[in-house]
Amino acid sequence: MAIDLTRHELTKARLKIAKSSMSEVAREIGVTHSSVTVVSQGYRRSARIEAAIAGKLGVPVEELYPERYPSEKT
Repeated sequence: MAIDLTRHELTKARLKIAKSSMSEVAREIGVTHSSVTVVSQGYRRSARIEAAIAGKLGVPVEELYPERYPSEKT
């Protein structure tokens, strides 16, 4: 699993631009803020949290986390 703190910081900034936050994502799906943070940083995986973050940003989860959701194009 790849730890990517730069992407985490960019994701936080993108959420802020979208008038949201990691805390808001956590509240909406009923998990702790720290759970969202560790997934965003790459320390843990959660399809539900990854999808919630991507949804807030209005992008496909495959675009936000390409190494976690490889393209099925051949």
